[in-house]
Amino acid sequence: MSGAEKMEREDEVMHAEKKRFRLLEAALAGALLLLTGCGGFFPPLTTTTTTTSTTGDYVYVANATTETISGYVVSTSSAGAGTLTEISGSPYGLSLAPSEMVITPSNSFLYVSAGVDLYAYAIGTGGVLTLANSSNAVAITDLGVVSMDVSPDGKWLFALSNDGTTIYEYAINTSTGVLTLQATPTYTPASGTVVPQMIKVAPGGGYVFVALGTGGDLVFPFTTSTGLLGATPLKLATGSTKTSDNALAVDSGTTYLYIARSGTGSGVAVYSIGTGGALTEVTGSPFAAGNGPYDVILDSTGDYVYAANRTDGTISGFSIGTGGILTALSGSPYTSGSVVTSLARDNSGDYVLAASDGGSPDLGMYSMTTGKLTLATSTTTGTDPTGALMVVATH
Repeated sequence: MSGAEKMEREDEVMHAEKKRFRLLEAALAGALLLLTGCGGFFPPLTTTTTTTSTTGDYVYVANATTETISGYVVSTSSAGAGTLTEISGSPYGLSLAPSEMVITPSNSFLYVSAGVDLYAYAIGTGGVLTLANSSNAVAITDLGVVSMDVSPDGKWLFALSNDGTTIYEYAINTSTGVLTLQATPTYTPASGTVVPQMIKVAPGGGYVFVALGTGGDLVFPFTTSTGLLGATPLKLATGSTKTSDNALAVDSGTTYLYIARSGTGSGVAVYSIGTGGALTEVTGSPFAAGNGPYDVILDSTGDYVYAANRTDGTISGFSIGTGGILTALSGSPYTSGSVVTSLARDNSGDYVLAASDGGSPDLGMYSMTTGKLTLATSTTTGTDPTGALMVVATH
């Protein structure tokens, strides 16, 4: 094992243990509150029963250490500079550490996982968040979830359980945000030890992809009319117990799957998606990135892909060529905050945002020029250390 691989592996173990501790701590706290009969433990905000879609350019950051959600309006000044303006009421206080977030395609609701509970916030004018369902959870899980995604039609929410065997499938009430459990399919890994990392719905529907760390990846057929996953997923092994698949991105045509892969053979792995979801690795994959790739996103044009490198605090950028082959962009990798764990693109398509668990800064926003990233602005998301572990943006 090379020095870089050893450093990545040590970082993976440390981050995984930190994540498990946060989830376990929150889950135990949530369970205690349920046992003592203290429901609705989030701060009581105005109840929302119905909502409509919003078109604003907003981003939200989950702060695990301070147990808050910070929200910002993304805009471009008259001088052409990107700006982040904090939303009224931000940061929004929680009673447990948030672990995951997802925004519906209509930008109506922000779902937040905290402990064993899932909460829905209505996204209002100016990006202001209002807790729905009389400030009560819209769903309760067993051990908390590590990742969530919503189907492109906005009707189904998928949550990947921390238990390493279960996926929760919920029907979304698009007016109230309330979730109704439809199914809880279980799975076994492709190889190695399961470390649940990410669940991702293909932009066109049809498939749901799951990253299981050293346990490889799964491809489920998905029927949008019923919201149900196929019983038998295709499996992709990582090829090594020292290789971890951490995050997934799928292009708009469901033609290629991009995987943030750390450890042995680290980088951005690219697979073509064939009939029935069959995956074939493209020539030259995985493509070298920085140390510890942990998240991956595509830009709005589908011409560029970016990976957050958690171990060395950088972002790698690539152009996408014929056959899915990646070429590193000029200046890549780009400097980010410490322990960068999450990337998002704003709904204008002009900016990439990066949340860094280690701060310095908590949230960075980058402009793109022919794919090349330039830091436009940055901000703290509260009183540091905030533990800014995730950023999401309206669509």
